Amino acid sequence: MGMTSKIEIEESLETLEKAFKTNTSFKVRQRIQSLILLKKDKFKRQADLAEFIGVGHSTLKTWIKQYKEFGFDSLTTLQSGGNYKGAISEHLHKALEAKVNDSKDPLLGYWHAVDWVKEHHGQDIKYQTLRAYLIRHFKTKKKHPRKSHYKKDEQALEVFKKTP
Repeated sequence: MGMTSKIEIEESLETLEKAFKTNTSFKVRQRIQSLILLKKDKFKRQADLAEFIGVGHSTLKTWIKQYKEFGFDSLTTLQSGGNYKGAISEHLHKALEAKVNDSKDPLLGYWHAVDWVKEHHGQDIKYQTLRAYLIRHFKTKKKHPRKSHYKKDEQALEVFKKTP
């Protein structure tokens, strides 16, 4: 026989149902629903309750343990995600923007960009990270037609094209 559900839930049934109705997060609602069903003694085994809610038995055990140790508020607060700060700072972004748009000394490729960042800014950024960043923010492409040389004389080119 499986583990029986004998847990003391401090919150009243009305409080739990109100929290269930007002919360919009599906994950939090599942956790509150598990507490409501445990309070009502609807299931004899935790495995049956977990199957009814649609989660694994170990997940339900984790929720119960979290409730016992930290209380109701810890169950209703999700801690996923975070405050991710990108690998490329604002200062480096501006430097890359200037380097990408510089026609006299441009970046020759993504590996050149990686080496340039390491040499001039002391940051070791992976190739794929920098490549994706340059494509996303500056619309760079791996292959493109050659640019005209900045010292080329436009009038001489026109004269050359006009001669038979």
